[in-house]
Amino acid sequence: MDYKSSLIQDGNPMENLEKQLICPICLEMFTKPVVILPCQHNLCRKCANDIFQAANPYWTNRGSSVSMSGGRFRCPSCRHEVIMDRHGVYGLQRNLLVENIIDIYKQECSSRPLQKGSHPMCKEHEDEKINIYCLTCEVPTCSMCKVFGAHQACEVAPLQSVFQGQKSELSNCISMLVAGNDRVQTIITQLEDSCRVTKENSHQVKEALSQKFDTLYAILDEKKSELLQRITQEQEEKLGFIEALIQQYREQLGKSTKLVETAIQSLDEPGGATFLLSAKQLIKSIVEASKGCQLGKIEQGFENMDYFTVDLEHIADTLRAIDFGTDDDEEEFTEDEEEQEEEVSTEGKEAGHQ
Repeated sequence: MDYKSSLIQDGNPMENLEKQLICPICLEMFTKPVVILPCQHNLCRKCANDIFQAANPYWTNRGSSVSMSGGRFRCPSCRHEVIMDRHGVYGLQRNLLVENIIDIYKQECSSRPLQKGSHPMCKEHEDEKINIYCLTCEVPTCSMCKVFGAHQACEVAPLQSVFQGQKSELSNCISMLVAGNDRVQTIITQLEDSCRVTKENSHQVKEALSQKFDTLYAILDEKKSELLQRITQEQEEKLGFIEALIQQYREQLGKSTKLVETAIQSLDEPGGATFLLSAKQLIKSIVEASKGCQLGKIEQGFENMDYFTVDLEHIADTLRAIDFGTDDDEEEFTEDEEEQEEEVSTEGKEAGHQ
């Protein structure tokens, strides 16, 4: 606690010193102050114990015969969390320096004359101190107001007794609020853990789903390659057959063309004897060529490839129907498959008997 810097900044060192010696829980001067390690903030030991008990309702105090480990303590000033040992708050170190400063401060204050205005004064009776509490109106007032003023018919009580009661009530409320904050922080931590686990589970499910679809893609690609290869093979066989026929017909056309040229040259022969020596054989060859040779032909529709079409509409419908299902759906699907297999097996046996 930096007392010196605070005293320098304030024009009234004693008032500022008093502020530094106030417990943030009970708002009174420290009583048996304890220092919270390692944040170094101070609290009254009783206030610290009230907060600790509220935050750790199942902790067994040191007077019990049952030995417990420590509990968790969160500093109300900075929210720093400290793990206590089995002694709880009573294991914290007493701040003797602060106690000595308080003793010196009280001695200094007792030696000074009471200044006017250091104690709240009544607004109705300016020379009267506020020294009683009106229980009926729930406001502090002075003795003159009770005797002659607005609170004559009201029930009053000594200011100090009401002060102690409300101070204890406020201290309890602070303890409950601090404990409630700890519970809220625990819930926040649990929700954050739930967020993290949800992200991890989602990532795992996405990875599994991606792997399943990658397997489907691989199967489709493999089947596609297989069917394309079959079409290519059929194409090559048909083209080979057609190209072989083309070659045969070209060869026949070449022979016929040469025969025509030879026949034309024979017609130009002026000598009858020479013409007759080759004419008979030439006519025979032309007649045979005119009849045509027995070359192969292709049937009508030979070029068609329609028989390689596949119906994938039912598979497309199945793919479109893919969705996240339950174990019950999978069991029903398996049962349907088994029933279909049994029906097919039965029909096959009947056909065999017939």
